[in-house]
Amino acid sequence: MTRSEGRADAGTAPAPAGADRILLYTRIVGVVIVPFLVAAVVILYPFADRTDELFAWTILPPLTAMLLGSAYAGGIWFFVQVVRSGQWHTVRYGFPAVLLFSVLLAVATFLHWDKFHPGHISFIVWVTLYVTTPFLVLAAMIVNRREDAGAPATPEASLPVWVRAVLAVIGIAALLCGLCLFVAPSLGIDLWAWKLTPLTARVLGAVLTLPGMVNVWMLGDARWSAFRRIVQAELVSLVLIVAALLLRGGELLWSRPSAPLLVAGMVCSLAVFAAVYAWGEVRLNRRVSASGRARSPAGRG
Repeated sequence: MTRSEGRADAGTAPAPAGADRILLYTRIVGVVIVPFLVAAVVILYPFADRTDELFAWTILPPLTAMLLGSAYAGGIWFFVQVVRSGQWHTVRYGFPAVLLFSVLLAVATFLHWDKFHPGHISFIVWVTLYVTTPFLVLAAMIVNRREDAGAPATPEASLPVWVRAVLAVIGIAALLCGLCLFVAPSLGIDLWAWKLTPLTARVLGAVLTLPGMVNVWMLGDARWSAFRRIVQAELVSLVLIVAALLLRGGELLWSRPSAPLLVAGMVCSLAVFAAVYAWGEVRLNRRVSASGRARSPAGRG
C-alpha cells in the first residue's frame, strides 16, 4: 500500500488488519522525539567534556558521554525513518529496544536522583523525556500491533538463518552484558574498560541493550526489509562509538583485559554489521533488477 492509498483509506473506511501502515500517532511520536535526540547528540558528542555545565548530570570520563551520544545518534536515524517510512514492519523491531532503553534510564534516574543537576533545563527535559517516553513508545507498539501481517516487501531479500543467528548471538551477548551492568553496576566499576560510577554503569548497560533487543528478533523474521533501516541506525551508532574510542583512547584502562576486548569487539561488530548491510543491499538490488526485467516487454516475451 502506498502512502496516498493509506490517506485515501483513512477518509473512507478503516484499513484491514495487516495493512502495514505506520499510523499518524506513531509518526507524531517520532517528530516529537527527534529534536530532543538532536540536542542531546550536540551536547554529548562534541562537548563531552562540558556536561557539568550543559547537561542534566556530569558525565565522567567524557568517553561515557560520547557513547551515550552515539546511541542517541542512532536513535535520530531510526525515528527519522519512523516519520518517513510507509510500512510499519520496517521499523517495528526497533520499538521494543527503545522501550527497554527508556525504562532503564527512567529507573536509573530515580535511583541516582542526587547525581543530577536540579533546576537545569537539561535536567527538566531529561526527566520529562524519560517519564513520558516509555508510555509513548508502548502506546505506539499497541496501536500498530495489527499492522504487520508478516508479508514480505515487494521486492524482498531474505537473510539466511546462519546470518541471523550470528547477529542474534552478538545481540544476546550485548543484552546480557547490558542487563548485568544495570543490575550489578559494581561489576562494571571493577571490570569495565574505563572508569565508571554506579550511574554511568547503569546508563551504559541501557545502551548495550539496544542492539540486543533488536537482533534477537532476527531469529524469527528473515525479511531484510524488516531490519534494513534498523541496521542503518546501528551502523550510525557503531561508527561514532569507534570514533569515540579513537578520540578518547587515553581514557581507557589498558591494564584491564576489558579495554582491548571492548575495542576489538566494537571494531568487529562494525565490520560484521557493515558486511551484513552490504550483503543485504546486494541481494535486494538483485531482486529489484530481476523484478524490473520481468516487467519489461522483453522479459514478458
